[in-house]
Amino acid sequence: MQWLVVRAYLRLVHFDRLLAKDDFAALYQEVRLCPLSATPGPDAVERVCGAVDMACIWYWKEVLCLQRSAVVACLLRQCGVPAKMNIGCQVLPFRAHAWVEVHGQVVNDKPYVREIYAVIDRC
Repeated sequence: MQWLVVRAYLRLVHFDRLLAKDDFAALYQEVRLCPLSATPGPDAVERVCGAVDMACIWYWKEVLCLQRSAVVACLLRQCGVPAKMNIGCQVLPFRAHAWVEVHGQVVNDKPYVREIYAVIDRC
């Protein structure tokens, strides 16, 4: 579990750097092309989400939903879980949000997030 927290933290740093350079395209491509490993381990979703939560606690600044969701999606895929990062928006007031789903179930946010935001992309 400790190694997974370290991996999550390093991914947070990596995606934070991409966002600081306004390179959304590189972040998006990295998530979209992240390979799915052969077989998921037991309770992989809970372990990955817990590790990312812990890494976010120790991160030196606020973690954005896009950054957090990119990390969760990539780590889950590396653990064999077919995760999809969703990007959605709300019209009034305008808001954008990102979250991760596995088999149509939200795993790193409130389950009703899909009712609040219309999905504009999924990768």
